Amino acid sequence: QVQLVESGGGLVQAGGSLRLSCAASGSIFSMDAGGWYRQAPGKQRELVAMIGSSGTTKYADSVKGRFTISRDNAQNTVYLQMNSLKPEDTAVYYCYAVASDQSGAYGYWGQGAQVTVSS
Repeated sequence: QVQLVESGGGLVQAGGSLRLSCAASGSIFSMDAGGWYRQAPGKQRELVAMIGSSGTTKYADSVKGRFTISRDNAQNTVYLQMNSLKPEDTAVYYCYAVASDQSGAYGYWGQGAQVTVSS
């Protein structure tokens, strides 16, 4: 079983920065793709950024140039550096990862981290 533990959410003023971390633990062999989704009140969950096992990245248009996703393969951790935050970035941010254990590769979700950006 693999667990994803998120950290780094909080309250910040518009224009500020936050860094989210997502660490995979448990009986994990490797973390393959990793990424971040967010869900604002009354809205559907949307992809924010994704990083593949080779480091290839993909971003939502709304965060390009402001957010950076990265990974530390040795620590099985994915990061999301969020700069120039806007009130519309306010949401619960969920980590998602495809991780391999002894039985195969599966998708996992983190518990969610609240990010609130005040104007």
